[in-house]
Amino acid sequence: MAIGRLSLLSFTVAVAGVHFLAEPPPVAVLFFAVVLLAGGAWAMARYEANPAPSAASIIPASARVIWLFACAAAGLAYGSAWVQHRLADALDSSNEDKVTRVVLRIAELPRLEPESRIFVAEVLDSIPEGVPRRIQVRWNSGKYSGPYGTRRASASDTFPELIPGQVWRMALILRNPHGSRNPHGFDYEGHVFAQGIRATGTVRGTPVLLRDDGWASISVGAQRARHYVREAMLPYIHDLRWGAVLLALAIGDQASVAASDWLTFNRAGLTHLVSISGSHVTLIAVLAAFVMNKSWRRLRLGGRPLAELLPAQLASAWTALLVAWLYCLLAGWGVPARRTFIMLAVVAGSLTVRLPLSATHVLAAAAFVVVALDPWSPLSAGFWLSFLAVYVLMASTGWWGRSAFASSGRVAGWLEGLREATRLQLLVTFALMPPLAMLFNEISVVSPLANAYAIPVIGAVVTPLSLLLAGLALLDGLDGVTAGVAWLAHTLMQACMWPTEWLAALPGASLPTAAVPAWATLFAMVGVGLALLPKGFPYRSLGWAFMLPVLVAVPTAPKPGDWELYALDVGQGSALVLRTAGHALLYDTGVRYSPDADAAQRNIVPFLRAMGVRKIDVLVVSHSDLDHVGGLRSTLEAFPVEQSYANFDVMAWLKRENRLLGLRELPPLPNAVSLCRHGMAWETDGVRFSFIWPLGEGNIDLDAGTRERNRNACVLRIEGAHHSIILPGDIGADEERSLVRRGLERTDVVLAAHHGSRYSSAQEFIDATRAQHAIAQAARWNRYGHPAPAVERRWQAGGTTFWNTGFDGAVIASSRGGKLWVESERARRPRVWSGP
Repeated sequence: MAIGRLSLLSFTVAVAGVHFLAEPPPVAVLFFAVVLLAGGAWAMARYEANPAPSAASIIPASARVIWLFACAAAGLAYGSAWVQHRLADALDSSNEDKVTRVVLRIAELPRLEPESRIFVAEVLDSIPEGVPRRIQVRWNSGKYSGPYGTRRASASDTFPELIPGQVWRMALILRNPHGSRNPHGFDYEGHVFAQGIRATGTVRGTPVLLRDDGWASISVGAQRARHYVREAMLPYIHDLRWGAVLLALAIGDQASVAASDWLTFNRAGLTHLVSISGSHVTLIAVLAAFVMNKSWRRLRLGGRPLAELLPAQLASAWTALLVAWLYCLLAGWGVPARRTFIMLAVVAGSLTVRLPLSATHVLAAAAFVVVALDPWSPLSAGFWLSFLAVYVLMASTGWWGRSAFASSGRVAGWLEGLREATRLQLLVTFALMPPLAMLFNEISVVSPLANAYAIPVIGAVVTPLSLLLAGLALLDGLDGVTAGVAWLAHTLMQACMWPTEWLAALPGASLPTAAVPAWATLFAMVGVGLALLPKGFPYRSLGWAFMLPVLVAVPTAPKPGDWELYALDVGQGSALVLRTAGHALLYDTGVRYSPDADAAQRNIVPFLRAMGVRKIDVLVVSHSDLDHVGGLRSTLEAFPVEQSYANFDVMAWLKRENRLLGLRELPPLPNAVSLCRHGMAWETDGVRFSFIWPLGEGNIDLDAGTRERNRNACVLRIEGAHHSIILPGDIGADEERSLVRRGLERTDVVLAAHHGSRYSSAQEFIDATRAQHAIAQAARWNRYGHPAPAVERRWQAGGTTFWNTGFDGAVIASSRGGKLWVESERARRPRVWSGP
């Protein structure tokens, strides 16, 4: 009956829903609701045997509906209980940002960064107490090479060998997990919460190895095996261009895959092939089942065929399940791999008890078991994407009563197989468009073509070769064979990546999509369900049209004279986006972290795409400090820019950065480049923009001192029909007083200069602006002490509401229809794992 599948689905969806609440519901109340609803459903179902004539068709249906509500309440209770249990395992506030002495066991495979080691650990003891059971530790080398350094520190010259199961005594600076919170951005805190990581620690001093508990648990043993496999593989793949991908395919270690390569995979739609997914596990399991099936039919025991003792179908099914389990453990037991293993287990179990199951039975049971074992799995995008992809494949082949390959004859069979594979790939691509647009604000257009050759090459050939390489690397005396397998796997991978890199570099390789309301995504998914109905259902092809709102919708723009300001949470840096009725302005581009990472990549570009921005009309870089100009290159590479303003030579800066990064080509340049100076002004969509500082021509030398760069920063004043803004960069108190003497007008929203430094926000400036809101863009726990407590008090003493992106997340100010609204991202989208 469908009621069983709907019951499992109700439970699963309810567990997922708990994670999107501001706080978990009381478990006792939910438990009472479960009992009450289940009892009501049972009482009403009693009438089904002898119903009243008028209620014969109503009461049973009502009982089923009440039962589904009971299942949903049970899911809420189950999810809430787990959430409250995890929230209780928290870092004591008295220990935060202080040194704590901890005895811990390495629980997972350490991540090898060029200048650090990062690993998840289980806390065994701590002084003082109040440390969560599971933390993430970062051990830095002390040899930071800067944001443009080569970052080539080796594993052997700085760090000891870190192996899962080792027990260490360490002194750690512990903090609650904290990450940037921006509209439509990645939620780091939710990501680590789902992994059970309740605190992060940085090593101080010299840790001491106490002992080695290599087999403390199955999980630790599996992670230890992954470590030995990685150590054995590294000598053979370290110098190979795609060696990091071979390692990722073998053991799921993706840390060494370059950020530029991830960008290529994303644009080509091949990320699922590099991250160990259900397709990898399924292919390996099918290969094992095929070999076992053929072997089992030929083996004999005591002169009697083994197939007579145990059918070959069952032997191959359980062999596939065992191989899948081992591969999932080696791959780190991620959500897609876990989902695939459970689905295989459901199928193997049904074959064993001879219980035929439909596709929806398998999917519903697998989803229920996955969520029951890991209530945090719905927080992973892979959970939803993998189940949806499998549903599409099942609904499009023989599961719905149609044979995938019906042609007779070898040639005809191959052609039919190719046609069917192409059709399935297109169906999966179209069906995944709505959730991909919602999650990543980008859809790969070349994905069907890239997957057409990449799935058979990477999935069916390179992945088995990578596993063979892993096995051979563990054996002694087979160096030549192992090196040959590594060469073959890499050659095939490289051949696959040549057309992939070309496809990903095409101008239209991916289609950016704006963030849309949840109803639009749900509407599109209803259309996918309609389109996947069996042949014969009327108008089912119209279901694909339900996707149009997701693909073409854009957020509502302000009206002429109104504006929206987003002070993004970019850590210790500055980046603000202003939208008017038809234009977008970006003020500063955030900080650069390393040669391949900056705030624009992580925060600014994803936000602009989610807001439906296709070009930047005006780009202002206030000055050349790295926390303001660090994301300039990534911004120019991602969006065309019509006009840029700065107080330095932008071209000279980009050429210098090219030399530091070892690059040859400059990014696309703005159509017009100008120096900012007092008196420059323009008007767009009823909003006036004017530079009120610096007074001179600007063009500050790139080698000028910090003070010189700061005091000549571009100060931009923005005046809408009803409210105004000042963005002052890093000017100091002296420059603020000069602005006041020149007749600074009252301003509604002010960005606190220099991140709220104690050398800015002069009292005269505060008195002159009489701002309703002041915003400081600063990282939490930054080493400069920004914003200074004295600065915050000065603003608040004048009646100004003071915002700090390090605590509040992104701050959104909106002037609409004469009303000014200001709110923070953390306040408007609270989550159970977010601190106050």
